[in-house]
Amino acid sequence: MTEKPDALMLLAPGCPHCPGVLEGLSRLLKEGVIGRLEAVNVEVHPGRAQELGVRGVPWVRIGPYELEGAVTLDELRRWAEADESLDGLAAYFLDLLKTGRRAKVEALARQKPERLQALVQLLADPEASMAVRLGIGAVLEEFQGTPVGQAMVPGLGELTRHSDRLVRADACHFLSLIGGEEIRPIMEACLDDPDPEVREIAAETLEANPPPVP
Repeated sequence: MTEKPDALMLLAPGCPHCPGVLEGLSRLLKEGVIGRLEAVNVEVHPGRAQELGVRGVPWVRIGPYELEGAVTLDELRRWAEADESLDGLAAYFLDLLKTGRRAKVEALARQKPERLQALVQLLADPEASMAVRLGIGAVLEEFQGTPVGQAMVPGLGELTRHSDRLVRADACHFLSLIGGEEIRPIMEACLDDPDPEVREIAAETLEANPPPVP
């Protein structure tokens, strides 16, 4: 049996949307869609909101997903059923990047670096907006020189063989931000790419990261 996610809700007296959200979560609990529900009154326990950095209610966390405001039952169900699937994380990260909440993506990645594979899925879409691509780049710049970004190397390596030249170029660029010896054979293969931009990124990356002297 698949483990169901737990839910945490912060609420306050007088909040017009809190009763509806709490009712929706209670229904999901009764249906077995979530495994446990913890509801915290922030007027009684203000420290919990401070600990989580929450400034407004209703606020809900279902598994890794944090939701704010008047969330409908359908939205609650959607995120509860998404669990930590790649599709679910990709949809969540897309929303975070579009709304300028990149720090939340970074926080989730620090907890579990493998979650960054969802960004690879977003990048694989040639129609991904420039804002999303810039957001992905900013996330990787944050993790430059750390092991966190390494989780994206296999996926980005595959994208260097994508049919769309922009996707290939972005994949090469993001691999250059991650760095490390793992990317060397990928960059060497990109030297034969039909697109000059991809070849240029690969050549510059290899020049800036020479192999270690034996």
